[in-house]
Amino acid sequence: MAWRCAGLGWPRGTRMPVLEWEGGRISPLIPGKELGFRAEGQRRCVGARGNPCPARTIVSGRATQARCAECARLDRAHSVAADTIDDDPRTYRVYLAWFGPGMVKVGITAEERGAARLLEQGAVVFSWLGRGPLMAARRTEELLRTALGVPDRIPYAAKRAVRAALPAAVERAAEIEELHRRAVGLEGWAESLERMDFEAVDHAGVFGLDGLPAATGVVRELVDGGVVAGMLVAAAGPDLHLRTAGDGLVVVDTRLMTGWGLIGADSDAGVTVPLVDMAGPGAVQDGLF
Repeated sequence: MAWRCAGLGWPRGTRMPVLEWEGGRISPLIPGKELGFRAEGQRRCVGARGNPCPARTIVSGRATQARCAECARLDRAHSVAADTIDDDPRTYRVYLAWFGPGMVKVGITAEERGAARLLEQGAVVFSWLGRGPLMAARRTEELLRTALGVPDRIPYAAKRAVRAALPAAVERAAEIEELHRRAVGLEGWAESLERMDFEAVDHAGVFGLDGLPAATGVVRELVDGGVVAGMLVAAAGPDLHLRTAGDGLVVVDTRLMTGWGLIGADSDAGVTVPLVDMAGPGAVQDGLF
């Protein structure tokens, strides 16, 4: 019987990703673990804000968000990231996230979530910048974008392209430390946002990126009857890096798995779904983060 995938999560306090399934089951993802699954039937909308899609609408296999238009609208209507909420009473943190040389973004996350948002995005290194009310965090985020030219998003294709050739940890930390120094020295910070000292948190070991070989392909989409199987080498953000039989090291964006009914397959079954080259057309899957 197929289990319908609800996506990949990084539970707080575990620093280990899990595949989540409708109904609440989870499957821990441990480096060296043999994975194999086959998609069955049609990909269905996962709903919004914890509520199922009433129509169970069929969605495109290539979409990184498994939601129909109506559920996507409802989800974004209550999204801090989409800037649709301004009265959240929680404390927020502003952060700098580093994904590779020259690739640093600024963002905000609820303090209660800890580093979960950074793990979800695949941030190799990050440092907190400040903490305070939501609107103050937003104003400071915008200040960094305009004054320092720091973006608020990095394409996932760009993140994947550099994971196998990252500089040493000290170099990673130095790049983000310099930007942190410039950021906290800016005039115009919101008065209610408390500046935070620089402290580099490095996730390369958590993700399994040390010694990671270059990937040869990226799954473009799942299809009915299509198989993805191999040994898990690394997991960064939503991406699983699998050593497969015959196709080398393949990256699976687990956002493409969400909404599919999946059943087990032999770990040596290889990959029978469409692939694209790492740098080829179709390799870029845009996402909000």
